[in-house]
Amino acid sequence: MDDIQTEGRKKNGAEPLGKPDALTPEADVKKVGDQERRSAGPDGPDAAEVGDTFKRQP
Repeated sequence: MDDIQTEGRKKNGAEPLGKPDALTPEADVKKVGDQERRSAGPDGPDAAEVGDTFKRQP
């Protein structure tokens, strides 16, 4: 695997990007990645819902 770690990720001790292990299918990796792009965090709601909260007038 190519060294795709950025300096910031190395300093933070982050895991390298890509598949978590050799047994995980590429389709599962893509599915989880797509889900996370739409969410506000690992346990959060849709990212748009969070953004809209700050746009509403009190």
